[in-house]
Amino acid sequence: MTNVISDATHVELVKVVVFGTLFSLPLIIAMALIFQRYGLVAALAFCVITDFAAAFAMREISMKAGMETIVIALFVILGVKVASMVSGWVS
Repeated sequence: MTNVISDATHVELVKVVVFGTLFSLPLIIAMALIFQRYGLVAALAFCVITDFAAAFAMREISMKAGMETIVIALFVILGVKVASMVSGWVS
C-alpha cells in the first residue's frame, strides 16, 4: 500500500512510510484504549470508521471496498468468538 501511495502522490517511499508511521501510532493507541474500555466490537467499529475515513480522504470509496471492509470485520468478530469457544474446550 505504501508503494501505491508513493506512486500516486509522487512522494518518496521513505517519506510515505515515516509519515504513515507517525500518523498511525496515535490511532493504534486509541484502538487499544477503546478495546480495553469498551471491548472488541467498539474497537473494530473504530477501525472500520478510520478505514472509511482514509478511503474518503484518498477519494477512493467504492461499494465493493465498503462491502469487503464489512465482511472482514464480521469475520474478525466470528474468529474471536470461535477462538474463545475452542480455547474453552482445551482448558
